[in-house]
Amino acid sequence: MAWYSRLFTAQEGRKPGLTTSQQQSIDAWHELPAADLRRSHYRTRYVVVDVETTVIGGDADRLVSLGALAVVDGLIDFKDVFQACLANESADGEAASDGRPQIETARIAAVDAMLAFLRFAGKAPLISFHASFAAQQVDRAMGECLGVALRQPWIDLAWVMSDLFRDVGDDSQGGLDGWLAHFDIESIKRHDVVSDAYATAKLLQITIARAARKGFDSPSSLLDLEKARRHLHQSG
Repeated sequence: MAWYSRLFTAQEGRKPGLTTSQQQSIDAWHELPAADLRRSHYRTRYVVVDVETTVIGGDADRLVSLGALAVVDGLIDFKDVFQACLANESADGEAASDGRPQIETARIAAVDAMLAFLRFAGKAPLISFHASFAAQQVDRAMGECLGVALRQPWIDLAWVMSDLFRDVGDDSQGGLDGWLAHFDIESIKRHDVVSDAYATAKLLQITIARAARKGFDSPSSLLDLEKARRHLHQSG
């Protein structure tokens, strides 16, 4: 999914309205080294992402909740968890409790949330199930709020698993719920962003174990698998 981020590249540079401290945090993120995608799964920090959206002012989905947790060296790190709710931007001109218009309060909340996610994710490879949707929402919010375009790859677990587990069947036979049921993984609270990120992280652990046994032992190899599976699907 590295290609997808480029579809939502923002005009990078100093974003109007950001404080000096916020811009310094963005600059610090830019200076982080890119993750080595050739390293073993078991020497990599993956960030598993789940999003919740709603329709605001037309047909466009808008990001309202974002959850993530890290899988570090093959293990889920329960201390390395992120969740943020972006304030509803549908209010038109109403005042919040601090006297600011709700639209301004929502903007501030969104900026704070995306900045916190930027610090949490760092430059780690990002994992999601049907990642194009999550990538679209996160990249759009990053561009609008911070003027930042994420450069690290998104890896789509749906495509990777459908290649590695061909004996199970295509993931379209039930999507995420189908895979969770097959591997007897319980989502503590389905459609909660952190709970779904946790369930997806469990699938990632199963995926990298199978991948490593087949010789696909790094993030770059998962990206190659995804690319090959997409090509096969499009050629069929």
